Amino acid sequence: MAQVAQPLTDDSIKVRQLTHYQFSWVAGDPGAPGTFTLQLVLDEGAWEEVLTLDADDADVLQDLLANTETVHYDVGRRTLMFGVTPTGS
Repeated sequence: MAQVAQPLTDDSIKVRQLTHYQFSWVAGDPGAPGTFTLQLVLDEGAWEEVLTLDADDADVLQDLLANTETVHYDVGRRTLMFGVTPTGS
């Protein structure tokens, strides 16, 4: 049997499945643009992440999230990965 160097913890899981998300907008100073945030709920709440976005990124991400059935998030690289496609497709 293989030796495990360390126990498996929440911090050791690097890629998680996005299960819920919420966009928010925070007003800026008068005359200044606001700030969009995207809260990611991963693995049914086992991990959460909040991303700060500009308006263009928020628009694109909202479309991708609405139209992609399976989304994963690489915690260490802070990367959203959209969809799963079998090889050869």
